[in-house]
Amino acid sequence: MDYRMLINGEQVSSDRMIGVINPATETVFARVPHASGAQLNQAVAAAKTAQQAWADTPMAERRAKVEALAAAIGEEAGELARLITLEQGKPLPEAQGEVAWSQGYLAHTATLELPDRIIQDDAEFRIETRHKPLGVVAGIIAWNFPLLLCCWKIGPALMAGNAIVLKPAPTTPVTALKLGGICARILPSGLVNIITDANDLGPKLTTHPDVAKIGFTGSSETGKRIMAGAAATMKRVTLEMGGNDPAIVLPDVDVKAAAEKVYGGAFLNAGQVCLAVKRAYVHSDIYEDFCAELAALADQAVVDDGMKQGTTIGPIQNKAQFDKIKGFLEDARASGRIIAGGTPKDGPGYFVRPTIVRDVTDGQKIVDEEQFGPILPVIRFDSIDDVIARANASDYGLGGSVHSGDTAKAAEVAGRIESGTIWVNQQLNIGPHIPMAGFKGSGLGVEQSVEGLAEYTQMQVINVARG
Repeated sequence: MDYRMLINGEQVSSDRMIGVINPATETVFARVPHASGAQLNQAVAAAKTAQQAWADTPMAERRAKVEALAAAIGEEAGELARLITLEQGKPLPEAQGEVAWSQGYLAHTATLELPDRIIQDDAEFRIETRHKPLGVVAGIIAWNFPLLLCCWKIGPALMAGNAIVLKPAPTTPVTALKLGGICARILPSGLVNIITDANDLGPKLTTHPDVAKIGFTGSSETGKRIMAGAAATMKRVTLEMGGNDPAIVLPDVDVKAAAEKVYGGAFLNAGQVCLAVKRAYVHSDIYEDFCAELAALADQAVVDDGMKQGTTIGPIQNKAQFDKIKGFLEDARASGRIIAGGTPKDGPGYFVRPTIVRDVTDGQKIVDEEQFGPILPVIRFDSIDDVIARANASDYGLGGSVHSGDTAKAAEVAGRIESGTIWVNQQLNIGPHIPMAGFKGSGLGVEQSVEGLAEYTQMQVINVARG
């Protein structure tokens, strides 16, 4: 089936089409346009024109439009979930969860406000701060959550009074274009534009003189290039990038319960989650039992096409990442002992069984680098001070967790971890009301909540002399 882009309220095609592969079958299931440079310019120009009227639109009307978009996503939830699974690979229940999450995120974002703040109001001065729209936002989307990440950019951009040009990942563009059709029915023409490419138009979009801000979710390498390209025109950037999130498991846990939490945090979406557990540090007193529990959970996984009932782990999303994961498996085999999984599944599709590798340590590729796939290295530790230092010895700092029967002790350890989010006795508890930020190479700026909304505005100070 062929899908169309959204430019200035119209769904349009192009002279060149790109096949979209279902990672479970390695076959093309849809075609999308490859935008030309002229179409990119048209999208930015349309956004620039639409933004001028949108900035003057009362907040109540902005809120109503974003709420209507959220409701429309709910009305088309079944088809959106199906498309997510077909192009991204995740099991259908996870795709349904992504749709519900997207709807809820937009609905919550529509409730947020950035009120003026009075700094001084006396006989001499009235001084207040306001939040002004930036203009045109470029949203660049990763392939692991093809609908949710679109909504993470659209929601705050529109509520702040901006217009947006979205560029989804080339391997998962279909759900975004389906969303474009929904936007065309609900939003003013040009307010949201969605273009697709073969991963070649990003630099033209991020350096475009009429783009005021870039909201990016993806790899750290790409994020650094975006930041460098934005410097020439001083564009604002919000960069949500990679992670190598540690889970620290203290010896006083319920081993079975803690293993289930760590496993779930590591293998959601086949490990293709920026905030997934990427390395588990387990105290020596429980190391053997904990490894055995993780291996048992991995062995129970049903690895198959996400459209099949009962599937718990879908495929790796694309061949390039699949090949990268196979390299990590080779390193795991050489560096430690694989006690579950460890091999790609025979037949078509980019399938890898959830893999547990033990007896590895810091300094090895499988521990130091972000796998972004269904592999979990388990590292032994004895000293809390030592494990904190090892957890922090990373260029990343997105998320992490501490597990203990003593919540206060775990919270104290959590406060010493250099990451934007640290969970205690839980994993992946994020929401639209909770700010999400990264330390070090994991990002710049904030997503979600009021703090995330503020990222899409320029603060202005009005300073009135009364004397």
